[in-house]
Amino acid sequence: MFSLHQLRCFLAAYEHGSLTAAATELGYAQPSVSEQIRLLEKACGAPLFRRVGRGVVPTTVADELRPHAERTLAAADDARRAVQSVSRLETGTIRFGMFGTARLYAGAGLVADVLRHHPGVRVELIGQNSNEVQDDLRRGRLEAAMIAVPLVSSEGMSVTPVARDELVYVSTDPARLASPVTAERLSRASLVMPETTWRAEDSTRMILRQMLHGTGRNPQTRIEVEDVETAVELVGMGLADSVIPRGAAEQLLPRLAPGAGLAPLRPRQFDTFAVVHRSGATLSPAATLMIELATKRIQSIAEPVRPR
Repeated sequence: MFSLHQLRCFLAAYEHGSLTAAATELGYAQPSVSEQIRLLEKACGAPLFRRVGRGVVPTTVADELRPHAERTLAAADDARRAVQSVSRLETGTIRFGMFGTARLYAGAGLVADVLRHHPGVRVELIGQNSNEVQDDLRRGRLEAAMIAVPLVSSEGMSVTPVARDELVYVSTDPARLASPVTAERLSRASLVMPETTWRAEDSTRMILRQMLHGTGRNPQTRIEVEDVETAVELVGMGLADSVIPRGAAEQLLPRLAPGAGLAPLRPRQFDTFAVVHRSGATLSPAATLMIELATKRIQSIAEPVRPR
């Protein structure tokens, strides 16, 4: 097995015809260069140089090895430059996990923020639901993410809350919006709810189930859909009411359900958005950048949660 160090010593000696000159170029002691070439000859199973006076003359084996050594070192240098370029966020792919409705809070704006600072990178925002993203984090498919969490703890994960958004009741019936919606009223409501694939673990639904715990009932869904836009459209048609984060409601109601309004829950309930990564992980520059930019974006729309 050859080392890059051995190949550098070999090429320097080949070029200069002198171990002493090779050592001077590389900044090593001459015995160190001699030892590296000796080890390389042992690995090759053949001599690479013949000593002539104070210099060395390459053998035919050395002549054969030289172009391969040059290509190997060039490839290693290319690899080093590529890694450094990615580390400096000049090139490469930045992957970051986001909860499904992040597109309403920080999606396009977050990508624009990244490309404004680092136009040479490729950006991937991953995730349709927070639980899906958290599973990708556990499996190592993602380094870091910002997701909605019903509880600010998770085994094996570092969870840092950065913002919260109030859950609100949306409806086209003014009478249902005249006062805050209590757990008792919510237990009797006919709802359309998004995130049907993840209904058992969706953070909004978990919060509502906890809110209704004292009533002995779960939220009554009349319609199940995947995305919050469809849920809001159905609210606008008067077919059901819904409970969604305020940030999503304020953005979607004017466009998809202009006849609908919103009311708070009583007691008030909040979805918490948190930065999540594996406990003890050393984050890359890309992950650190995404956390910083995503936090800034989400806190400009939702209520910031300050570190304790």
